[in-house]
Amino acid sequence: MTDGDRHAGEDVREGEARSQSTAEAFRPDPAGLRRGVELLTDRAVPGALPVEMPEVGVGGVAALEALAGPVLGGARSFGTPGFFAHMDPPTPWVSWVMAMWSASLNQNLLHEDTAPVAREIERRVVGWLAPLLGMNGGHMVPGSTVANLTALWAAREAGASTVVAGPDAHISVAKSAHILGLHFRTTDWRDPGGLESAVAVITAGTTASGDIEALDAASGAAWRHVDAAWSGPLRLSPRHSHLLDGIENADSVAVSAHKWLFQPKESALVLFRDPGSAHESISFGASYLRSPNVGILGSHGASAVALMATLVAYGRTGVVAWIDRCMDLANRLAGLVDDHPDLELRSAPRSGIVCWRLRGESPEETVSRVAPEIGLSWTVIDGERWVRSVAANPMADPELVISAVAGDKPLPSVSSQA
Repeated sequence: MTDGDRHAGEDVREGEARSQSTAEAFRPDPAGLRRGVELLTDRAVPGALPVEMPEVGVGGVAALEALAGPVLGGARSFGTPGFFAHMDPPTPWVSWVMAMWSASLNQNLLHEDTAPVAREIERRVVGWLAPLLGMNGGHMVPGSTVANLTALWAAREAGASTVVAGPDAHISVAKSAHILGLHFRTTDWRDPGGLESAVAVITAGTTASGDIEALDAASGAAWRHVDAAWSGPLRLSPRHSHLLDGIENADSVAVSAHKWLFQPKESALVLFRDPGSAHESISFGASYLRSPNVGILGSHGASAVALMATLVAYGRTGVVAWIDRCMDLANRLAGLVDDHPDLELRSAPRSGIVCWRLRGESPEETVSRVAPEIGLSWTVIDGERWVRSVAANPMADPELVISAVAGDKPLPSVSSQA
């Protein structure tokens, strides 16, 4: 055997070893998966992220051990009693498992042959939820920014040339109009005028205060879109459904499942009264597609899987119990604020958002002063700054929040605490 033959043989053996090692990395490691779950449910201590990408990897379990501190320990926990700050909820554990299943399969809903079951799951979930909001179909998107853009695109294809929205519309509405080349203007809805060729965007649950604009506004618009990213799930609740009466008359609705449907990011829906016409107007075919691609997204994952699991595990009544609980917590917080001499309430909450403040202290100071385990935010409404508390966490404790802000001053007895 020549030296060349010997070296060639070594190269083949090394190549085979590398191939085996490469394949091994994709095979499930039961022990590693169990360790990942253990770390997920342990109380991780915050740690530092790696500074540089390693040339040689440390292995899966070691990577989990190294990253548990910064990823799990360093993140904000939306389910802690003090978190009463943003439209970001905790998620039920069953959705974590579904997210892991989906990651392991990496389905691509662009193609029928790469995600046959995932596409059917999305179709069914949309079919379950759309009628509750008065719509007849639609599809899932990563968030309501994309949902709003998609709805305005369909409205433009139906003839709308202007976007008209209230002064508190989400920033994505103006952004979508800009992207689509549509004229944008705001109105207070009392006398909007000139709606014959306009898509009117009505907000059901404004980001700053949770206000729900009149859902019968802009009846003369060419297209009526309701941005119900926040408040849309109230339609599932027998106690609170009336707050969205009239939404069924819209041409399209946006709703975020990763808000009050308690889903992992990124999960939302754009729904249409006439999904056939809307989808046809925003579809594109290509030689590599078996069926036309609907909407803005090309390749996209199976976010409906976690949503279906949540709905199957807890049912409509279970999800509604979380939503109703959040509404009760917001009312309880508002009652505590209203009865406290050192606190000021802007107005009664309409959809689970409470705007309030401590007299003699700016909201920015309040938010920065409270302990890290207390979640607060602040916003500006009509030129005034307010502390903003959002009831997205069914496990929140309003008394804990008030105590953190008002100090050791006694809390009043409020009947709504019952």
